[in-house]
Amino acid sequence: MEQLVRAHTRLAAVPYVPEIRLHLAPAEEQDTVFGLWERTGDLPYWAYAWAGGQALARHVLDHPELVRGRTVLDLASGSGLVAVAAAVAGAAAVVANDIDPHAAAAIALNARANGAAVTVRRGDILATTPREDVVLVGDAFYDAALAERVTPFLLRARPAPDDQAPDRDTAGTGAARETPDGREAAGRTVLVGAPERACSYLPRRLFRPVGVHLVPAVLEDVPYKRTTIWHLM
Repeated sequence: MEQLVRAHTRLAAVPYVPEIRLHLAPAEEQDTVFGLWERTGDLPYWAYAWAGGQALARHVLDHPELVRGRTVLDLASGSGLVAVAAAVAGAAAVVANDIDPHAAAAIALNARANGAAVTVRRGDILATTPREDVVLVGDAFYDAALAERVTPFLLRARPAPDDQAPDRDTAGTGAARETPDGREAAGRTVLVGAPERACSYLPRRLFRPVGVHLVPAVLEDVPYKRTTIWHLM
C-alpha cells in the first residue's frame, strides 16, 4: 500500500498549512484522481488536502490549547493532515481513523514525514462511542448518507449537559469551565471543518461557528474555498 501511495504522490508542503508536508497527488495533474480511482476502486481522498482538513488543521495549530495534553480522534482522516496537526500541536495521543486501506498507508507515511506520533485505526467506527477528549472531522458532510451516520456519532461524543457551561471561548474548546489560557477544564470537544458547498449536509442547528478560512483548494469549483470551523454545542 505504501508503495502505491509513494508512486502516485509527491511529498510537499500543504498550501494553507505549510508547517506540514504530505504525500499529495500533484495539483496540476488532476487526471491522477481518475487513474487512482480506477486502480484502487475507491476515490483517493487520501491523495489530496481537502479544504475542510486544511482549515481545521490551521485552526488546531493556531489554537494548540484545544488539543495540548489531550487525546484526539481524527475521523475520516484521509491523508492524516488533521491528525498530524494535532500531534504537532502537543496532543497526548492521536488516533486517525479511515475505512480505506490506502488512506491508512498514507496516514502512516505522512505522520513519519512530519515526525508525528499518530496511531492509525482502520475500519468503520461510526456505530461506537468515541472516548477521546477531542474529536476532529476535516470534511465529512459532503454526502447525505454519510452525514446521517457521522452526526449521531458526534452527538455521542459531546459533553453531558451537567458538564456544559454558558460561557465558552471563541476558539471552540467546548469545555465546562475555562482556565485562564482559554482552554476548558472538562468535557469533550468536537470540531468540524466544513467548506461552503451546494451539497453540504452539515446540521448547522447543532453547531456554532468558531472560525472562517479562505483555503486554497483542488478538485473544487473555485480555487479558494470559504471554510468554516464549527463547534458542536
